[in-house]
Amino acid sequence: MSEVVCTYHRDTAVLTLSNEAKLNAFTTAMLRSLEAHLIEIEHRPDIRAVIVTGAGPKAFCCGADIAEWGGLGPAEFARHWIRDGHRIFDMLARLSKPTIGAINGHAFGGGLELAACCDVRVISDHATLGLPEGKVGIVPGWSGTQRLVRLLSEPVVKEMAIFGRRITAERARMLGFASDVTDDALTTAKDMAASLSALSPRANELTKAMIHGAVGEDRGAAIEVLGSAAAAASADRDEGVQAFLEKRAASFDGS
Repeated sequence: MSEVVCTYHRDTAVLTLSNEAKLNAFTTAMLRSLEAHLIEIEHRPDIRAVIVTGAGPKAFCCGADIAEWGGLGPAEFARHWIRDGHRIFDMLARLSKPTIGAINGHAFGGGLELAACCDVRVISDHATLGLPEGKVGIVPGWSGTQRLVRLLSEPVVKEMAIFGRRITAERARMLGFASDVTDDALTTAKDMAASLSALSPRANELTKAMIHGAVGEDRGAAIEVLGSAAAAASADRDEGVQAFLEKRAASFDGS
């Protein structure tokens, strides 16, 4: 059965794309399970980091399972398959906790778009990256022409999406898309996650929101998160809530 399996390594959630027989190609069931895990993880203060990886040694994720979307009509394909995938991938990109993509094998199409949603990526030395959608008559649909361009640059994305070329793990590192090339991406990712124990979770969350505001990743929400956090920490907020509960006029002192 294809699914996304969530396991825990100390205070790190490890999300594993589990559809190894089809090189971890995304199915509707996998999108739904990824969404459910992300909702749960977002509300768990004990989770300090999230790792996303694929089952088996060959592939991180080779994209979307053609058997799942190949028979959909244009409207259903656009409204549900593409829009739902976008929404769920955005949840990963905007998760408040640090995320690491452990690219254990080839990442094509939707798999590369998923990796782009992580804060940092480590990649196995045998892995390659590509956007092969043109070979089956479609275009990148889960932000391959949008978010990925910010990370890999316009010419590189065109090279993959228009000319069908793949890039190697080492080139991905040289381009800044991957922070490390390794023979064991998951172990490297777990080591990175462990380093967060020495850092402030709140500081990391706010820093991530600030960086997202700078690069345009959900900028409106990032600004409001920062403003709301500052307001919630004020004495004025405590006075306002208390006054409301006591049905009296608030007396704010600006502290």
